[in-house]
Amino acid sequence: MSYHLATRRIIKEWTDYNEHMNMAYYILIFDQAWETMLNKFNMGGENAKTNMRTTMVVETRTTYNNEVKENQEVEVYCTHFDHDKKRLHLKCEMYEKEKKTLAATMESVSLYIDLSKRKVTEFEEDKLEIMKNFISENGPNFKSENLQLSGRLKK
Repeated sequence: MSYHLATRRIIKEWTDYNEHMNMAYYILIFDQAWETMLNKFNMGGENAKTNMRTTMVVETRTTYNNEVKENQEVEVYCTHFDHDKKRLHLKCEMYEKEKKTLAATMESVSLYIDLSKRKVTEFEEDKLEIMKNFISENGPNFKSENLQLSGRLKK
């Protein structure tokens, strides 16, 4: 596995009439798990409030591989991460914890935004260094197959 982001228990409110988790909540879980990485990169909610810089997702691709049901636990992993001067590219995988079966994947591209101008901006040097170190430590465990959005980076 790659970098572990979160573990979540599926609650009744997230399930639908098919008695499994509704597709919207897969995205919610991925988004909340990814926020832990944004905080690690000093790009999360606190940074948005104090420095007026944040990320905004501009494209996603989600697969739903196996259903998960109420009370099951899922684990979310970052299985690929890369960036250029203004963009983040990531892929996350969600596994049903007990059986370790792939439940879903989400690949996305985000832009780095200066909120005071509502415009795309370049990452600061300290953030580039944090991301470089993260890739150096975790990159050997990343998966590069089946990436659909990697061409969105401008390297």
